[in-house]
Amino acid sequence: MARVVVTTGPATLGVNWVSMMIHRAGLPWLPAVIFVALACTGAAAQDRGTVNPKPLPPLANPNDPSTPAKELFGRKDAPAPLEARSIGFYTRGCLAGGVALPINGKTWQVMRLSRNRNWGHPDMIRVLERLADKVPKTSGWPGLLVGDMAQARGGPMRTGHASHQIGLDADIWLTPMPSRELTRQEREEMSATMVVAANKKDVDPSVWTPDHLAVLKTVAQDPDVERVLVNAAIKKALCREAGTDRAWLHKVRPWWGHDYHFHLRIGCRKGDTGCEAQPATPAGDGCGAELDYWFRDAILNPPPPKEPPKPRPPMTMANLPAACKQVLLAE
Repeated sequence: MARVVVTTGPATLGVNWVSMMIHRAGLPWLPAVIFVALACTGAAAQDRGTVNPKPLPPLANPNDPSTPAKELFGRKDAPAPLEARSIGFYTRGCLAGGVALPINGKTWQVMRLSRNRNWGHPDMIRVLERLADKVPKTSGWPGLLVGDMAQARGGPMRTGHASHQIGLDADIWLTPMPSRELTRQEREEMSATMVVAANKKDVDPSVWTPDHLAVLKTVAQDPDVERVLVNAAIKKALCREAGTDRAWLHKVRPWWGHDYHFHLRIGCRKGDTGCEAQPATPAGDGCGAELDYWFRDAILNPPPPKEPPKPRPPMTMANLPAACKQVLLAE
């Protein structure tokens, strides 16, 4: 039987803890890249939702410059009626003209509906629908279970992610869509399948199947997809099982968490001059020494910090591109 879990560890300990671990590990990445990867840990992504979500209470003083941007964007449940564009960076931006992925498709179903995070740039919606249509043709999965995408107007989220802010990110569960429509309660309460072994050094052979590889390969081969983030153990399995067709592997990048879902990202869209692209993925399949790093004991089982990391101040509107104020206020 497949194990289902609510993920703990670095994925739920937050950006500060992982940032400390990066410093301790001495990873020589650029700050922007660090934040992108941190943002994709999917913290609390498996937390249960509710079938009866209640609206957030109004803010006492939403015009206060110190009001966290996540509180402002988290209260917008409809998209900004503006021309579609991604504004800013994946971890510091917003989304104009967002479109909702329908909660049901022939080859996909949206999970955790109470979060209202099934929004994205129109191109992102088209990519997801295209990929969902391909998956049953390249694997034994009937379709995809789609987790968090973006909020209606993008921007920082109150819980769970630092990225997913500009409508170009999506989490996909490593659980095949069933051949029936899930109930609302199932979408809010069921957990995704953990595919990584308990020792974190490889995938769980009782859960991992060739279909997992086929789905990830299908996604990574899509020309619009720039990155696919997975647990290092999953990357290890892909490297071992990919065979001679390995050109797609360079898009699949290891990162903490991502053991029950994968994160796909598309690039800035043509003409979105206000969208900040991230550096291209390195050449090669990523299956050499750079992957071995992730299986050092200090990385697999890092000691807890001696002192709790100091919380970062919340992002405010002043930290976002100026155009995000127009997105926030558009009626």
